[in-house]
Amino acid sequence: MNKRVEIAVKGRVQGVFFREEVKKAARELGLAGWVRNEADDSVKIIAEGKEEKLQKLIAWCRQGSKWSRVEKLEAKWDEYRGEFTQFEIVS
Repeated sequence: MNKRVEIAVKGRVQGVFFREEVKKAARELGLAGWVRNEADDSVKIIAEGKEEKLQKLIAWCRQGSKWSRVEKLEAKWDEYRGEFTQFEIVS
């Protein structure tokens, strides 16, 4: 079943290739959506796809890249909208 999730990640997640690694993980999982840096030094992710794949992305985000340090992660589930065709880094 397709779903949508909004993920907010806080910690040392900017300037450590976190967005690039999220994009790589999401594309490998076949997810669509985007990732961006926020003004409060967090990273926001909107992703759509199969629920089990989204769960894997959330698990990846909890660990982060080898240069990052995730201190807090919040995930909010929503209905699938089908508005994305691929996964990108946005500003």
